[in-house]
Amino acid sequence: MSIWWSLHLRREAASVPLARRFLLGTMETAGVDPDISFDLSVALSEACANAVEHGGDRSGLGEYGDCGAERPPADSGQYRVTAYLDGEKCRIEVADSGPGFPARRALRPAAHTEHAEHIDRAQDIERAEHIERAQHPEPVGAQPAFAAYIPCVAESGRGLDLIEQLADHVQFGNRPGRGAVVSFDKVLKWREGALLMV
Repeated sequence: MSIWWSLHLRREAASVPLARRFLLGTMETAGVDPDISFDLSVALSEACANAVEHGGDRSGLGEYGDCGAERPPADSGQYRVTAYLDGEKCRIEVADSGPGFPARRALRPAAHTEHAEHIDRAQDIERAEHIERAQHPEPVGAQPAFAAYIPCVAESGRGLDLIEQLADHVQFGNRPGRGAVVSFDKVLKWREGALLMV
């Protein structure tokens, strides 16, 4: 037996605990170990909070034909949570219609790397961007570029770092013209007599 569900939620703060409770209820009913359920519910809350905060900043309107279920118009005010539980693992995906992650965010170091490596990488990127800005100054009034990889000691970006620590595998990506996608999975442990193990 397996369980699959998908929620289409408004980008409102109230949707975050709703998605979390839905996941926790599903996992409790299925018989997932409470520690695994807790880790995944916290990771889901962080991914949803990120979609609520950043998932609709794209400017402009969607193109003709963009209103299908798979491609919402720019800033549709919604995001999608999909979860799949089977006997081995739980996979969760949170997709929004915002601007997506900066290019370097998708190329972050693998999860569970040491804190010092994050800071070294961020400093290297910062130095390279500083040199690039000095050689090619931006015109007055230009929009600021996305920051390079944000180390986990910074206020911003902590939620994504937390997801990396709580899940076994994490991917941050962009769907061209459609927004950001955070997907993660974790190997499941089961209580005795769990439904999915029957």
